[in-house]
Formats: sequence, C-alpha cells, structure tokens
Amino acid sequence: MSEVNKILVVRNDKIGDFVLALPAIQEIKNAFPSATLIALVPDYTKDIAQSFAWIDDIIIDTKNPKNKKALVIELKKHKFDAVICLFSDAYNATVVRQAKIPVRVAPATKWVQFLYTHTLSQRRSKSLKPEFEYNLDLAHYFIELLGGSVQKAMSPMFSYASEDLTKQLHKLDAIGVNVDRKLCFIHPVTGGSSNTLTQDQWVKLVCFLDGIDRFHFVVTAGPGEAPVSQALVSALQGLVSHISLYDKNDGIADFMCSIATAGLFVAGSTGPLHIAGAIDVPTIGFYPNKRSSKPLRWKTLNTEGRWLPFTTIDSGSSLTDLDVTSLFEEIKVWYKNI
Repeated sequence: MSEVNKILVVRNDKIGDFVLALPAIQEIKNAFPSATLIALVPDYTKDIAQSFAWIDDIIIDTKNPKNKKALVIELKKHKFDAVICLFSDAYNATVVRQAKIPVRVAPATKWVQFLYTHTLSQRRSKSLKPEFEYNLDLAHYFIELLGGSVQKAMSPMFSYASEDLTKQLHKLDAIGVNVDRKLCFIHPVTGGSSNTLTQDQWVKLVCFLDGIDRFHFVVTAGPGEAPVSQALVSALQGLVSHISLYDKNDGIADFMCSIATAGLFVAGSTGPLHIAGAIDVPTIGFYPNKRSSKPLRWKTLNTEGRWLPFTTIDSGSSLTDLDVTSLFEEIKVWYKNI
C-alpha cells in the first residue's frame, strides 16, 4: 500500500489475552507512526487500552449479536485501510468483512480464514512459543504486507511517574496497607481457563513468603471474587502479621497503578498476573500442565529473570496436586536474584 492512514486492531476477548497483544500493537504503531491506530476491545479492557501509549483511540465491542449491525456501520464510517484480528472467530471475521475493510489479516483458523484477505498459519494450539510472540509474528506479517518496516524494539508496556506511585500508596495506606513495608500482591482466584491453588496451598505459600522479606500482603479480588480472597485473609490471621483484602478500586487503570507499587505479584495464570508482567513487577505464576495452558505459551511480559513459573509434573494433573513446599528453595533463590 502506498499510504496507511487508519488501522484497526481487534483483540476483544479476555484481559490476559489483550495484555499479551500489546507488544504487537506497539510494533504496528511504531511501523506506521503517522497512522491512527484504533483498538476494538470489550468494555472490561478499555482502561488498559486507554492507558497504552501506542493506541490512539478505542471502539467498544459488546459482542452482542443484536449490536453487530451498528458496530459494522460504525467501522465503515472510520474508513479503515487495514485490520488485524489478533483473535479470530466467526463473529470477528464477519464483522470486519461486512465493514468492507480492504486489507483484513488474521491467523489461519478453520473455515473463518476465508473471510479475510490474508492469513498466516501459526498453529498456536501446539504452544511452541509464548502467545505474545505469536502475536508479534502476525504483526510482522501485517506490517510487511502494508509495506512497513519491522523494528523489533520492544519498549516497556507501562510506566508510572514517581508522584503517581506515591499518590497510589497514600490510597492503599487509607485502606490499611502498611506502605512502609514491601508489598506482595496475592491474587488467589482465576476466572480463565486454568485452575489455581487451594486455600491450604496459598496459606503455606504466603507463610513461606513472609519469612523471606518484610512484606505486607495485599490479597486482591475482582468482581465476584471477594469471598474467596476474604476467606484466605481470614485463614492467614495470626499466621502473618501484615495482610489486607483489596477488593475495591476505581477501575482497572487504578488497579494497575496499585500493582505498580508492588515488589512481588503471585497468582495463577490470569489477567492480573499478565498486567503485573506488563508493568514488569516480578511475578510468580502457577499454570496447569495442559498443552494449551503451559507456562511457555502464557509467559508474562516481564523482562528476563523477573518471571518464575510453576506447573505440575504430570501432564493434565491439577494444580491442587502440587506440593508447594517443594518450591520454596527455588523461590528463595530466585527472589534473592531479582
């Protein structure tokens, strides 16, 4: 193409999946800095998209079939030169085709690939590399197709000014978090396709972590998750001296800034873990041993050495079978070196 003026990026599924698409979005914007890059996202990832410097604007997708016609009309009005669907399904494929976007790129996935103008065979289900690298491969294909130059220079996804972090620490202090101690965020719930540790496993792990640094533990919860997180806080009363439930915030952008104050973030393979990785807070992640959910596939965006993954030895076994005490020495050595 001679000139690219407006690009649509589609990633309208889960929070973690959207976060792992950010490096690809960054490289597309860097390749076409004068183009307007708009992201099609669900309401629950809009704060992340609006906080990301490489996205110029967003369009909210309700994923409601009743609103599909209105969405197509809106996309047509923008007169996009090209679209890249980092997540492809029948809904996305038909929406961008009906919007008559001239260049439509997506992974080659089942029958819907025929609704795009260009596809790239990736076989993501084999989980041979991280999800964000699959996204980057597709982005590089898209960039080269449009005549752009791939730069392959990934910058930090998010950064926060010291005054913003100080302000956020004051907010946490107001809900009982001892901000004079190092903050360790624990997210004991997962709403995705993977399972997580039991309360007993979390208790053992938190008690161990309490002995390796001067932590205040911040147990987080998303919508509908507070009972599980509160139960963990209650179970740890008298076992650790500094712990708080953090189940209310002013939206995802506010939650992200809170995560940025942490010295450690521990969770199952879920959206908050990937947010922490994108901010480059050191992360410990627990992953089920399934081909579609292995640590390599869902590696966080942390810089080298700041992500420590664990899974079970036996393929297909549950994380509830994991002996967390067997991990303590490895965690201790890793933590000393981050």
